[in-house]
Amino acid sequence: MAEAWGPEAVAEAFRYATRWFQVYVEELNALNVYPVPDGDTGTNMLHTLEAARRELDLADTSRMDQVARALAYGSLLGARGNSGVILSQILRGFAEALKGKRALDGSLLRRALRMGAESGYKAVMRPVEGTILTVARAAGEGARGEALEEVLETALEAAREALERTPELLPVLRQAGVVDAGGAGYVRLLEGMRGYALGLPLPEPPKVERYAQTAFATEEFGYCTEFLMEGVEVPVERIREAVAPFGDSLLVVGAEGYVKGHIHTDDPDGLLATVARFGRVVRTKVEDMTQQHTEILSTFGLLAEEVPPTGLVAVALGHGLARAFRSLGARVVAGGQTQNPSVEDLLAAIRSVPNPKVILLPNNPNVFLAATEAAKLAREAGKEVHVLKTRTLGQGLAAAVRYTPEALPEELLPEMEEAMAGAVTLEVTWASRDAEVEGLKVLKDRPIGLLDGRLVLVGETPEEVVEGLVRMAREGKEVLTLFLGPNTPKEKAQGVAQKFPELAVEILPGGPDLYAYLGVLE
Repeated sequence: MAEAWGPEAVAEAFRYATRWFQVYVEELNALNVYPVPDGDTGTNMLHTLEAARRELDLADTSRMDQVARALAYGSLLGARGNSGVILSQILRGFAEALKGKRALDGSLLRRALRMGAESGYKAVMRPVEGTILTVARAAGEGARGEALEEVLETALEAAREALERTPELLPVLRQAGVVDAGGAGYVRLLEGMRGYALGLPLPEPPKVERYAQTAFATEEFGYCTEFLMEGVEVPVERIREAVAPFGDSLLVVGAEGYVKGHIHTDDPDGLLATVARFGRVVRTKVEDMTQQHTEILSTFGLLAEEVPPTGLVAVALGHGLARAFRSLGARVVAGGQTQNPSVEDLLAAIRSVPNPKVILLPNNPNVFLAATEAAKLAREAGKEVHVLKTRTLGQGLAAAVRYTPEALPEELLPEMEEAMAGAVTLEVTWASRDAEVEGLKVLKDRPIGLLDGRLVLVGETPEEVVEGLVRMAREGKEVLTLFLGPNTPKEKAQGVAQKFPELAVEILPGGPDLYAYLGVLE
């Protein structure tokens, strides 16, 4: 039995616990009904843990302070969803206990578990019992002994007992006949640490036969909205107070100039405009929770009795673009430039569409290969999949406008190809480094403009660049749709639109995070 773990052992224990957790992701997703039945708790917690694991891989794990920072900092930046943000704060409290220590022994582990739970509670404006908070607190309070293995065993036993009581504390869990998904995830994390301590092999994934979300009819759930900001100089409490009126399930936490926020709201665009006043928004995620739940129900055949022949799957980055694709009937996979979805992501989306035939819009050349592989795997399972090689989001939107689920792919594809050929995509972003591309001198952090993915313009301001792009590509076009990045004021876009009275201009929020503008000319 190990008396204590040095920093390298602590790092390896966490890596192993993350692999252990990954085995149970689908089980945790199937449990998720609180605060809404959107089925992604396991996925969100895993993303949070993997972000911390990546930070550990970059850290000097011979030093405990570096291991502690990696756990706290990595999990904060990678936190996803309500459960993921709370987990990041539990890890932050755990990491705080490690600072200044040479090794983690049983006594320190008990303290770290308690500090983790306390940190989780402090992060939530209105803590709810029957959740991961309850389970984490029980683990900290129930941890006993001096040896690491004994502390982990007693903490795990207390956590399991608390998890079994969660339906008594939350009526929605009792209604669905499940325990809390976030609490179950915390138990799996403790199991993984214990598994490392005892040298246990990874378990086999459990077979998931029931999804608790199917116990609930479709309702209006709003939007799960997240943001990550950098360069923040105001207190976190001030930002928390500013966004509190927008909704519930509110979490706003920060460290080292970064602030991470999560809220369920009906006004994600107003929320993001508000937080942009306090710092640069570098990452956002807005998910329609009603749509998520509807997709779960449709997967199990609990919605329409008759399924039309053709479904549509589209890859999109930015909540406004995702919303536009969904309004046209597409199942959306998050991804695009710098965030390419995996074959597994695409295959899961294809499988979740109830239609026997599917058209897939990759919307980026970097996604073509994964799209082709996903389509091949889906065909082997008996689903007819057609990949329409849309190179840009603009081409994808133009093609999606022609989509009709009642039509067959052989009828739809020629029309969609014609539409995509007539669309021009305008992108305004910032240069990541100094360079010279096709005769254009580019300076780091200066605005640059791309037409259909090709760099053609540099400028002093994003507005100068987008105006230049429109002038270059407007001939023969009638409609301009401009999606705004999270830091772009609508007033500036309106100023650009006024210079083109011959175009019908629509300005929408929710463009990709790393862009000032994404436009489509048709």
